[in-house]
Amino acid sequence: MVDSNVKTSRCVLVTGGAGYIGSHVCKALARAGYTPVTLDDLSRGHASAVKWGPLITGSVGDRNILDEVLSTYRPFAALHFAGFAYVGESFRHPSIYFKNNTCCSLVLLEAMRDYNVAAFVFSSTCATYGEPDRSPIQEGDPQCPVNPYGDSKLAVERMLYAFDKAHGVRSVVLRYFNAAGSDGEGEIGWAHEPETRLVPRALLAARGDIPNLEVFGANFPTPDGTCIRDYIHVSDVANAHVLALRYLENGGGSVSLNIGTGTGYSVYEVVDVVERITGKKIPLSVVSRRPGDPPKLIADPRLALRVLGFVATDSSIDTISQTAWRWLEGRPCPSRTKDRTECPPSLR
Repeated sequence: MVDSNVKTSRCVLVTGGAGYIGSHVCKALARAGYTPVTLDDLSRGHASAVKWGPLITGSVGDRNILDEVLSTYRPFAALHFAGFAYVGESFRHPSIYFKNNTCCSLVLLEAMRDYNVAAFVFSSTCATYGEPDRSPIQEGDPQCPVNPYGDSKLAVERMLYAFDKAHGVRSVVLRYFNAAGSDGEGEIGWAHEPETRLVPRALLAARGDIPNLEVFGANFPTPDGTCIRDYIHVSDVANAHVLALRYLENGGGSVSLNIGTGTGYSVYEVVDVVERITGKKIPLSVVSRRPGDPPKLIADPRLALRVLGFVATDSSIDTISQTAWRWLEGRPCPSRTKDRTECPPSLR
């Protein structure tokens, strides 16, 4: 339901704002003086996470809803999080990934063009790089996705380039590495169903909500044999979006940026930290590698520093694990999935 009483000054449209990253971004936006207007169909988000602005329930691919939202609130920018992000699911059901992640993004861009909304911040992913030849990864490195999820996101990046050239829709593409952790004040947190990411699953295993933590390969060419990933706190990710929005407000041109820390942790290193923080032993089960899992994915974050002034300040693996653990304590198990086709800890 659209609330026409909401002030429209400094309004921004946040698609997928009821999800994990989107809700953290909405909190950061509100603190920075913006009014986040969330559009979410709640198929994978949670209405309870929308606390800092109105919630309109609907699909970003529904042009009628977009017309109503854009004409009522007149946002000057859109931040787009309404994407599916399970790599395994994208292999089994590529059509829903291209429909939701790519086609619905096109509907949104067409609506923005028609309503003269000329600033766009896009939630992309390091999955667009595929299996990189080097690490840390720079923004100009080849983008060769190895799964439909990455393909669906890269297609949107290419659409953004075209819409800038044709219609002047400027964009900041933020390629996340592994977002993790929870809001330090405990107002919102992680709640995926199924839960597939390494840090939450390690915590669930520590608490006994799942029987063990599956380690997908222990024979990588890394110091301890497990794959290495760049983990960044979700609150740092949220801050990057505020900086990106201000950059566009100030007339900045379209740019693609890595959002990571430049530091990697192996699976076993993360397990050690979680065991220390929880005081519990995590039962492990080493299983086969997943196809297309690179040994190491680490961001080169220097361009985000130069363009946005972005620095990850809260992304030590200790802080990530502590905030995620505090969120989990006292809550029921958010997921009991053991589906190995989904993918902690590789991408996103």
